[in-house]
Amino acid sequence: MSEDHFQGYKGEALEVLKKYKVRVWGQVDIETTRGNFTGTVLPRSESDDDFHLVLKIPTGYNVGIDVHNIKSMTETGYKKANYKIPEKEFPYTEGLPNVKLFGTGGTIASRLDYRTGAVIPAFTPGELYGAVPELADICNLTTEKLFAVFSENMGPEQYKKLAIAIGKEIENGIDGIVIGHGTDTLHHTAAALTYMIKDPPIPIVMVGSQRSSDRPSSDAALNLMHANYTAAYGQIAEVLVCMFGPTSDDYALLHRGTRVRKMHSSYRSTFRTLGDIPLATATRQGVKPLKNNFKPRRNDKNVEILPYFEEKVSIVYYYPNMQPDIIDSLVENGYKGIVIAGTGLGHVNKPLYPAIERATKKGVHIYMTVQTMWGYVHMFVYDTGRDLMAKGVVPAENMLPEVAYIKLGWTLGQTNDPKEVKKIMLTPVNDDITSREPYNGYLVYQGGLPEVEEFIRKVRK
Repeated sequence: MSEDHFQGYKGEALEVLKKYKVRVWGQVDIETTRGNFTGTVLPRSESDDDFHLVLKIPTGYNVGIDVHNIKSMTETGYKKANYKIPEKEFPYTEGLPNVKLFGTGGTIASRLDYRTGAVIPAFTPGELYGAVPELADICNLTTEKLFAVFSENMGPEQYKKLAIAIGKEIENGIDGIVIGHGTDTLHHTAAALTYMIKDPPIPIVMVGSQRSSDRPSSDAALNLMHANYTAAYGQIAEVLVCMFGPTSDDYALLHRGTRVRKMHSSYRSTFRTLGDIPLATATRQGVKPLKNNFKPRRNDKNVEILPYFEEKVSIVYYYPNMQPDIIDSLVENGYKGIVIAGTGLGHVNKPLYPAIERATKKGVHIYMTVQTMWGYVHMFVYDTGRDLMAKGVVPAENMLPEVAYIKLGWTLGQTNDPKEVKKIMLTPVNDDITSREPYNGYLVYQGGLPEVEEFIRKVRK
C-alpha cells in the first residue's frame, strides 16, 4: 500500500494499519479488549497523536480506538468519501424576499478538513445552496463574511462593525437579515445589536448550530431554514435568536436578544428565554407569535445605528469570601463600570463595602443584578441592600447579568454622566427590564416527580 492510503497516520497507529493491511476509508471490523467495532477508518489530523485510530461508526458518530487495545482488524470494503459540500449557483427567483446572511465565524453549515481535523465553514451562497437546497425555496440569499472568529473572540469591535453593516443593508432595502454566529456568546452579541440598532424595520435573526453538519443529529440545516424564513417573512422587526425549540426538530423558538441565554453545553434546544416566554415559534411554513407586544415589520428603510461601547466594563460574579482587592484592582486598572451578579435579592459581603464605596467615589458606575437567573433585585428589603445603595450601587431590576454588562458598556460609550447613565440603564429596551415576570416565565421541571413524569410521557416523542 502507498502512503496515500494512510492520510495523517504515523507512529504506532500507522504500523497497526500496515500490519492488518487496512486503508484510510476502509470499512473494517475491529476486535478490541473493550469490545468490537464496525465502521470506516477516517483520516487523522496532522497534529494528532500516533496511537489512536478514528472510526466513523454506522450511527454517524466518530470514535477513537487506542491501538494498544486492538486484537484484530479486518478490512471488509473500501469507499473513499468526499466531505466537501457541493457548490451550486444559488438561483434567483422573482418575487421571493431578499435576505442577507452575515457570517462571523460560526459553523452553521460546514464540512470537515481531515488534514487538520478542523471544521471549515461553508459560506458562499453556492455552498449554502449545496448544503441546504431548501433555502432557494424560501428567499433570494446573498452572503458576506464579516469575521472569521470563534464566538468567544467576538467583542465590541465586532459588535460595532456588524451593527454598521446591518444598517447599510437596511438602507439598501433588504427584506431581512440573518447572522451566522457561534453559540457560546451568541446571546451577548444579540444583546449588543439590540442596543446598537434602534427600531429596525425588518427582522434581524441570529442563528447558530450546536452540532456540526457532518453529524447525523446536526441542527444546522433546520436552524438555517427557520432563520431565513423568519427573516424573509416574519413580522417581528427586532433582534431575535432563532434556535431549536424542543429537543426534536418540530419547530424553532424566537427569543428576544435581551432575555435569552445559552442553557446547555451540547443540547440542540440550548437557548431559553428567562423571566418571560419566547416571542414566537418558527417553522418552514410560518412564524407564530406567542406574545403580541413586539415591534412589527415596516415598509420603510429608517433605522438608527448607535455603535458605541466602552470596553473598560466588567462583570463580577459574587461568591462567599470575595475579597475587596477584586473591586480595587478593577478601579486601579481604569474600569469605568462594574456589573455585580449578587446573591439573593442583590447582596455581597460586608468586607466589599469599603472597596465599593471607594469605586463609586472615583466615578465608577456599579449596577447590581442577581445570579439566580429569574427574579428581581430588591435592595430595600434588608440592611445589606440599603447599605449598598447608600454607597452608590444601582439596582438593575430583572436585567440578566450579561445583558446588564452589555448595556452598561453601550451606555458608557455614549456618556459618563451618572444621571444620564442611570436613565439609559433603567429605561427598558425590548423587555431587558419588565414590570413583572409571568408565572410561566419561570419553569424548572425536576424529573422523577410523578406529575412531571406524567407530563413528559404525554409530550415526549
